[in-house]
Amino acid sequence: MNYLWNYETLPPEEAAEAARLAAEIGVHPVFGLMLRQRCIFTAADARHFFRPQLTELHDPFLMNDMQAAVDRLNCAMMRKERIMVYGDYDVDGVTSVALVYKFISHYYGNIDYYIPDRYVEGYGVSKRGIDFAAETGVRLIIVLDCGIKAVEEIAYAKEVGIDFIICDHHVPDDVLPPAVAILNPKRRDNHYPYTHLSGCGVGFKFMQAFAASNGIEFNRLHELLDLCAVSIASDIVPIMGENRILAYHGLRRLNSNPSIGLQAIMEVCGLTDRELSMNDIIFKIGPRINASGRMQCGKEAVKLLVERDYSAALELASHINLYNEARKDLDKQMTEEATEQVRNMKGLEERRGIVIYNEEWHKGVIGIVASRVTEQYYRPAVVLTRSEDMATGSARSVTGFDVYKAIQSCADLLENFGGHTYAAGLTLKVEHVPEFTRRFEAYVAEHILDEQTRAALDITAVLDFKDVNFAFYQQLKRFAPFGPGNERPTFCTHRVYDYGTSKVVGRGQEHIKLELVDNKSNNIMNGIAFGQSSQARYIKTRRAFDICYNVEENTHKRGEVQLQIEDIRPCE
Repeated sequence: MNYLWNYETLPPEEAAEAARLAAEIGVHPVFGLMLRQRCIFTAADARHFFRPQLTELHDPFLMNDMQAAVDRLNCAMMRKERIMVYGDYDVDGVTSVALVYKFISHYYGNIDYYIPDRYVEGYGVSKRGIDFAAETGVRLIIVLDCGIKAVEEIAYAKEVGIDFIICDHHVPDDVLPPAVAILNPKRRDNHYPYTHLSGCGVGFKFMQAFAASNGIEFNRLHELLDLCAVSIASDIVPIMGENRILAYHGLRRLNSNPSIGLQAIMEVCGLTDRELSMNDIIFKIGPRINASGRMQCGKEAVKLLVERDYSAALELASHINLYNEARKDLDKQMTEEATEQVRNMKGLEERRGIVIYNEEWHKGVIGIVASRVTEQYYRPAVVLTRSEDMATGSARSVTGFDVYKAIQSCADLLENFGGHTYAAGLTLKVEHVPEFTRRFEAYVAEHILDEQTRAALDITAVLDFKDVNFAFYQQLKRFAPFGPGNERPTFCTHRVYDYGTSKVVGRGQEHIKLELVDNKSNNIMNGIAFGQSSQARYIKTRRAFDICYNVEENTHKRGEVQLQIEDIRPCE
């Protein structure tokens, strides 16, 4: 990919302040710069950032309707009412359901969980699910990671004697459902100090409030933190503020004492003998949890996450792993078909947004395909397929562009839609697809900036290889967990050379394994450049080139670093 290289710089006065902060806390100067970029200006604030404390979590009762939610749950338990925990079929929804179900079931037995069938019921609260709840004697439904737009469905539930507590984080419409309580930090009348919680994070805050109201010690919630980390990583929410606290401690839990279900997934992923990062969740754990809902039913993933017997969990994890293998085959086939469709579009170069439709595509994989299209063409993309008499789809966006607002601008054409800045879902009548395509692309063309249509690398600092050692990496790790709002830093080194041993690797000879040197040290630096084998011929000429990279630990040689090279640019 032809990246733009954006060098992040500070004015001289701010750079001097950053250097002073780095010296005060004893870290490499580049980390003072990184702290400054994150609005951290004092040594005390830096210490809080590096070691976030669970005691710094906000009071859950600051969230609108929290007292009403806790009161209704306590009332249900006192009356021995049947409770259903209901959630979306993606990773955030499944982890949310597992978290709330696990915690309440420690103290109350008349409870069950429910995940709607993606292919029969579709996204969110369904009348079918409510009918099932009514038939099984449910009087209270706690819905997680969806429900904020289910006005008609929750009104219907009220008619049949079922109350709802909504725990959601998606953007609400003007009219809210008639639920007993709506926990959503994105409400327009929100009073809660942090608005970027995942759906699972909202569920955790509910359980935090429930525990406090019943005199349950906070440390009983610690076993839920690994689920929070999985949801935060997979749902791509900002990892600052309260999410950073939950992700930091959730990762520690995942690495030290994971729940039985997550432990089983780690086993089938081959992750048991290494320290896990957010990337391991995004690329290994999350896709397997998601595969259950994509290929069959997400309820199987909840069953795995709440399982207490390891042998049973391992069997479930192995089963879900098979779903993931099938998902990967579908993903590859559909991505190839989608790429072909985009490539054949008239005026592709002038298009600022992309909408593609194929009624044969598998509904469970279109979100992944939308991500692939966005990555390849660097345009906001909507991928649609047919589900009965409707077109249903997923949207993904590029950095800085709000795809939710683009879809919202076409609301009169849609039956349903919801989501975030960078990811959304929608349903519309098939006959409206052409007009939706026209209007979506027109909105994007009017609102997107030229620089948002090219992939860019934001370069934190220019380094020499003499700076990049294991001590540097250990200081860098203190900034983790990385994610939106706290991006993994990208560094640049100018005028590097092949040591003479770099080679093309991979099943399709698509990657380069590099050994590099620069002119300012004797270090031989190992690196891997995925998908960049086209640069190998130039590299082997022993001419100088510039590289952008992330610094990682070498998994094959503990105590050494490796560069994950994002881009290679021959020197002029």
